[in-house]
Amino acid sequence: MIWGLKEALMGKRRVRLPRSRVKIRANYCCEYCKSQENLSSSPFSIDHIIPLAKNGSNDLDNLALACPGCNNHKFTHTEALDPVSGEIVPLFHPRQQEWAQHFKWSSDYSTMIGLTPTGRVTIIRLKLNRDYLVNLRKALFLTGQQPPF
Repeated sequence: MIWGLKEALMGKRRVRLPRSRVKIRANYCCEYCKSQENLSSSPFSIDHIIPLAKNGSNDLDNLALACPGCNNHKFTHTEALDPVSGEIVPLFHPRQQEWAQHFKWSSDYSTMIGLTPTGRVTIIRLKLNRDYLVNLRKALFLTGQQPPF
């Protein structure tokens, strides 16, 4: 269905997301796996940290830059089971939490390590140590481009 008719019937209107502001704030890196958009073969997405399907909003405070892999693995998930504590805990929230409080890099900067239950479940749910990401990080480390910040 063409955009507009369905939304008009449902009383909704299209909202333009502030894409450039989100990208600049994220320094053009995925806010979950820290991949660099300029090294990706696919454009990054604007992720709703709390999905619209779970009553999230289009406010800047609910938007994050996400690579296709992280965006697809996250989907509408906002929490996951921590394998250490056995509890359901929230995924990392880039607007409300500091990355370094929940994650650290391995010594060669190829693998992300979860420091907290939130860090662990985010690594698992979003598959932040996907094989191709680990391989890319190793190559970037050798050329002085990893970590990206």
